[in-house]
Amino acid sequence: MEIELGVQNVTRPVTFNSDEPAEQIEHTIEQALEAHKPIVLMDNKSRRFIVPADALGYAIIGSETRHAVGFGALS
Repeated sequence: MEIELGVQNVTRPVTFNSDEPAEQIEHTIEQALEAHKPIVLMDNKSRRFIVPADALGYAIIGSETRHAVGFGALS
């Protein structure tokens, strides 16, 4: 799923894909915000994204559903 994090005073959002469930990502962000600690998330290429919780402007957590692609409807 695609995740987009907006960081205050940064013009471009941080966007990456993760294999973690949406609930886990949301829980990680909420815990970091409550504790005023950095948000640490990992993408599907095992890269870590560390964002200071106090600098987070917004977070968009994409859909977990995979969309089918192909020509199955053609007869």
